Amino acid sequence: MSIGPGTRIGAYEVVSPLGAGGMGEVFRARDTRLNRDVALKVLPDFFANDPERLARFEREAQALAALKHPHIATIHGIEEKDGVRALVLELVPGESLAARIERGPVSVNEAVRIARQVADALETAHEHGVIHRDLKPANIQITPEGDVKVLDFGLAKMGEAGTTSTGASLDVTASPTMVSPSALTAATVLLGTAGYMAPEQARGKVVDKRADIWAFGVVLYEMLSGERAFPGESVTEVAGAVIHKEVDLAALPDDTPPHVRLVVTRCLQKDPRQRFRDMGDVRLALDGVLMTPVQASGLIAGSGRDARGYLPIAAAAIGAALMAGVAAWWFLRPPAAERPVIRFAVQTPNPRALVPLIELSPDGQSIAFLQNADDGPR
Repeated sequence: MSIGPGTRIGAYEVVSPLGAGGMGEVFRARDTRLNRDVALKVLPDFFANDPERLARFEREAQALAALKHPHIATIHGIEEKDGVRALVLELVPGESLAARIERGPVSVNEAVRIARQVADALETAHEHGVIHRDLKPANIQITPEGDVKVLDFGLAKMGEAGTTSTGASLDVTASPTMVSPSALTAATVLLGTAGYMAPEQARGKVVDKRADIWAFGVVLYEMLSGERAFPGESVTEVAGAVIHKEVDLAALPDDTPPHVRLVVTRCLQKDPRQRFRDMGDVRLALDGVLMTPVQASGLIAGSGRDARGYLPIAAAAIGAALMAGVAAWWFLRPPAAERPVIRFAVQTPNPRALVPLIELSPDGQSIAFLQNADDGPR
């Protein structure tokens, strides 16, 4: 069925195209019954022609329709005409976060404000068992009032591993944006937007809500840096970077607060067990109330990565820890005894390198630290 302006699908009349992707085309449409504009997402044939998969999708769409949140675009319903199935979605005005990032890096305050709303939406969805699995700037809309709406929420839940009605294996556990159009005949199909897939997602493994946490970290990184976290000229090259390469944390602005840097770092751990366990923890960390600088420093040291990649973060954490220690000493010192302030300098083997981790001995007489020398040993 050819779809264009004037096409009717149920009570909805197509006005103009809005975009297209692997999971279908999106149109602005007019609800002739309620006299309002909506977004109409027409599902691809490989879903519309598979009754089993379509039935599962409809059950999951019902669950999503019951998910009410100010930062999640609403699903109004499902329509069908001549074998064409379409989702009826809330039409959100404004621009996508992708369009905003194209104009350059987002200020730290604005990025945190946007990220905070996205985290709130993801937290609520995860609590209801809904995983997005295709979170990216193009699926985040910013209204003229500055509010955030997450689009295409949870559509990937209709993509569980299984078989099509033709008997072909179809692995769509990764994400709802299709890379290969041969879903009905391919032995295995990897779905997803490569630059935002978690490493386990790019490997075709079954994923959970921690894949959303990874994608959230990628989105936050791109807002702050204005650069792609995992650039590449092809899907294969990008997926390889996601699996094997680290993001360039030096690209983050100098004024990025330590707790925001730590959110990016913790979200982008290759091992999902090392990421935040819950979006609620991400939200608290964004607010700067979850992790102390000492805990953050320990997390960096224990991540198993090359410490040189975390030097800017660790240095900031050390500075915050030292300030916190001075404050604690000031407020908790015994009132009867006046204690002198002791200041000292430590000559490090490599004066040009930052110190990633520092510890004070229990008796207060010695300090120990790790540092990468020019020749490699620490």
